[in-house]
Amino acid sequence: DIIMRTGQSVSFSCGGTDQCGSWIYWYQKKETETFRAILYISSGGSPTKPYNHPQQDDFSAERDRSSSSLKINKVKLDHSASYYCGCWKSGSHKFLFGSGTKLFVTAASSARRGRRGFLLCLASGMFPPEVKFTWKTLEDDGEKDLTSEEQLELREPNRTASILLVDRDLLSTSRYRCSVQHEGGPVEAPTTQGDEAGRPGGGSGGAEDRG
Repeated sequence: DIIMRTGQSVSFSCGGTDQCGSWIYWYQKKETETFRAILYISSGGSPTKPYNHPQQDDFSAERDRSSSSLKINKVKLDHSASYYCGCWKSGSHKFLFGSGTKLFVTAASSARRGRRGFLLCLASGMFPPEVKFTWKTLEDDGEKDLTSEEQLELREPNRTASILLVDRDLLSTSRYRCSVQHEGGPVEAPTTQGDEAGRPGGGSGGAEDRG
């Protein structure tokens, strides 16, 4: 998963394309919509955009023998989605599909121009899947609720994630706690830390329903 602010640039890479035929296709998948083709690109050629995607002018693409990349020069809030590459395998009738990358886009804040970090809290294996996340910071005089801070939530089959955006400097000086409320009872979940413009660092923390 990638987190970006509006106005930044981002690119998605797709490897192993040496086994592809003439064209590589790029798709966008929003949570409440079906897959939409954005463009396709041939080896050494320019991208072709025949699909009338409403954001097609925002995307560019490149391809070499073994990889392809999709780029957005200036991300917008409605670019938040998952992006996938795909191709027909050379010499066969099999269609190969990439695992995809999820992009979160947050609004740029004039009051907080410094780079921010994020904490990721993952709840997996919950049934039923409805959960509620609570973030708190651990202070010397007790816990402080962080419900007013900017948060993102991602729901996918078998897992739900909460992402808390905080000032990067606070990540090294403060302690955070994520709790997951489920009908089976509350669970305290470990967290994963990272920079806003990159991927989470370290192993992924999470909560599993053992009830």
